[in-house]
Amino acid sequence: MFVKQLLTMVCFFFSLLFQCQKSSSQSLDFTYNGFRPPLTDLSLQGIATVTPNGLLKLTNTTLQKTAHAFYTKPIRFKDSPNATVSSFSTTFVFAIHSFVPTLSTHGIAFVVAPNASIHNATASQYMGLFNIVNNGNYTNHVFAVELDTIRSTDFNDPDDNHVGIDINSLTSVKISTAGYWDEKGQFKNLTLTSRKPMQVWVDYDGRTHQIDVTMAPFRKDKPRKPLVSTVRDLSSVILQDMFVGFSSATGTVLSEHYVLGWSFGVNGKAPPLALAKLPKFPRFGPTKIQRFYKNGMPVIALFMIPLLFIFSVIFLVRFIVRRRRKFAEELEDWETEFARTRMKFKDLYYATKGFKKNGLLGSGGFGSVYKGVMPKTKKKIAVKKVSNESRQGLKEFCLRS
Repeated sequence: MFVKQLLTMVCFFFSLLFQCQKSSSQSLDFTYNGFRPPLTDLSLQGIATVTPNGLLKLTNTTLQKTAHAFYTKPIRFKDSPNATVSSFSTTFVFAIHSFVPTLSTHGIAFVVAPNASIHNATASQYMGLFNIVNNGNYTNHVFAVELDTIRSTDFNDPDDNHVGIDINSLTSVKISTAGYWDEKGQFKNLTLTSRKPMQVWVDYDGRTHQIDVTMAPFRKDKPRKPLVSTVRDLSSVILQDMFVGFSSATGTVLSEHYVLGWSFGVNGKAPPLALAKLPKFPRFGPTKIQRFYKNGMPVIALFMIPLLFIFSVIFLVRFIVRRRRKFAEELEDWETEFARTRMKFKDLYYATKGFKKNGLLGSGGFGSVYKGVMPKTKKKIAVKKVSNESRQGLKEFCLRS
């Protein structure tokens, strides 16, 4: 009887232990095919909002601000505080809209953090994750995957369009230019600020400690080869219970960062997103002014440049002709005897500064007398300009002189 009771108690104990182990290691997952109300399990901080059509809008046009969106329930990553981190994976679709086509600030980061709110984080290049003091501290206990659109030399960024794996610091432990590997093994670049939705997959293997980050254009299958891959044991980084979400920040350039859909899973693969059910991302086409400069200006320039050239030639020809007519002189027969002392009208014109009134010395029967200075010799002269109304001709004036 005693043995039977003892066996019963032992069986009950092992059954209870098995149930505890099962409950601690069971899979947990969630999916957001768009962010539509009620959003009781999503916490928004900073300038993060949800649009009426179900887009998670992390940032708006406010400069130098941070934004966070976290799943409110803690995720159990370890069976015990000193255990190894369980496998986990996530996938999400994002898009970045920058008001300056070639610039943006400052990107998006998927985050695993100890709290559902990140305090004292800085905007701009710190992406709402850290600040100048705590960046790099092992006590941060933060794992992140950054989609960075700014090249920060302080963090050894290779360019302004990259994907990196971050552990307690914005200096990535592994980094690559944004893109994906196609079926032929060729690398295809992706521009994070293209205003086009893209999908990202993050996978951590708790047994091998391998971290894979993969990305692809929207509606394209997950590439076989990851974009960024490294082996790191996250057991010292990730605590037993952690929170997952997104962080973003703005800087000096107007940018909007969106998440269209998101799923997460621990001890199992993240559920696939229903891409057809995701909210439509607005098509931010160029404004009327931008379209005019892009399409209208070249057409106008195509016609205007030849016209400007033709008008310039006509203007130049007319100017030369008028100038020559202005200073043209016709030598009459009686003027030959004065040829040696004869002066050019052009020289006299410049000497008197165009026969200006302030150089007028007086007027007489033949015309007006002007003072002048010869341009080359600087010799002062007096020039009599015969009036058209003069009763005597130029010949008589010269003979009298």
